[in-house]
Amino acid sequence: MAPVKLYGATMSWNVTRCVTALEEAGVEYELVPINFGTGEHKSPEHLARNPFGQVPALQDGDMYIFESRAICKYACRKNKPELLKEGDLKESAMVDVWLEVEANQYTAKLGPILFECLVHPMLGGATDQKVVEDNLGKIKTVLEVYEARLTKYKYLAGDYISLADLNHVSATLCLAATPYANLFDSYPHVKAWWTDLLARPSVQKVASLMKPSS
Repeated sequence: MAPVKLYGATMSWNVTRCVTALEEAGVEYELVPINFGTGEHKSPEHLARNPFGQVPALQDGDMYIFESRAICKYACRKNKPELLKEGDLKESAMVDVWLEVEANQYTAKLGPILFECLVHPMLGGATDQKVVEDNLGKIKTVLEVYEARLTKYKYLAGDYISLADLNHVSATLCLAATPYANLFDSYPHVKAWWTDLLARPSVQKVASLMKPSS
C-alpha cells in the first residue's frame, strides 16, 4: 500500500500535530512541503486538497482530508482505534472531552504566546508582550485544571494514553523554544505527564523534525 501524503512544513505545529498521530498509529507517510513564498498554497492543485489554501492536508489514495485534528482522528480510527478508545462509550467520551479541551482551552491560550514569541519575530515583527502576558495568565488557569486532573489519572482521559494527550505534543514542543519553556515547573503532575510523553518514540521523532536545520 502506498504511503499517505501529508502536505505542509514541519515548522507548522498544525502539521506536526498530524505527524505525531501518524507516527503513534504506525502509518507510513510522506511529508510533502508546500511553498507559501511562491503562493503554492493558493494553487489549484493545493486548493483541491484544502479549499482554504492552508496546511495540513492529507492524501490517502483518492481521498483528501484537511484540518489537523480531523486528520489525527482519521489516522487513529483507521490504524490504531485504541487511541480513541472506540468501542467503550465512557472511555471514548473522555477522550472526546479532552480532545476538545486541547483545542479550545490549551492550544487556544498557548497559540498566541507561540505566535508572538516565535512567528511574529520570524516575520520581522516585534513581540507584543501584552498579548503574551494576557495569555500566560489564561494558560496558567488551564494548567491548574490539568494539574488537578493529572493528580487522579496518569493521562488526561484516564490511565491510558490517547489522542487527547498526543494532540498536545506539537504546540508544547514549540513552547520549549520560547522564554517560557519552564512553564510546567509550577505544575508537578503536568510536568510528569509531559516528561512521560517526551519519552515516546513518536514524540522524539516529531521533536527531531521540528528542529531547524543547521
